[in-house]
Amino acid sequence: MKIDCPVCKRENSMIVITKTENILYFGEIMESTTRCHECGYRHSDVMCLDQKEPVKYILNVNKSNLNARVVKSQSATLGIPELGLKVEPCPGSQGYVSNIEGVLNRFHDAVKRALNLVEDEQSRENAFSILKEIEKIKNGENTVTVLIEDPFGHSMIIHEDASKMELTPDEIKKLKTGFIII
Repeated sequence: MKIDCPVCKRENSMIVITKTENILYFGEIMESTTRCHECGYRHSDVMCLDQKEPVKYILNVNKSNLNARVVKSQSATLGIPELGLKVEPCPGSQGYVSNIEGVLNRFHDAVKRALNLVEDEQSRENAFSILKEIEKIKNGENTVTVLIEDPFGHSMIIHEDASKMELTPDEIKKLKTGFIII
């Protein structure tokens, strides 16, 4: 299929390719790739097509389970309540497969990036405190809770210490999905 390019505005200059696959942990997905043969603009996206039961996973993180597998879909909210950290889905969110240490590294990197934007001293001190706490967790000196909530049920924490439960209707209402309804 060909469509108009949103960047260079040329008519029918973008080629759109879509395909479906069945991916471990995520189920059936649709992968789409668009490329403008005029200006070179490219965009790729992956969307889960299956809908499962809304789910919440909780893991009390310690040094022994930093390798626990984490599957986060584009519709999941991921947080560490003790540190006040939360990532909510938005239209550009993407899913990934990692482990707890990788999740901690992602939060660490995000806080470091935020430090470049923060000007008031109290916020900077809070950010440095969070960075220190993340390092302590990775070194086994502290423990925290990692929480994943997914209204479409594609996310999970794979570890014997992880707790899985259904989301209540009230919990589901409070979650963002990252999808825009037109």
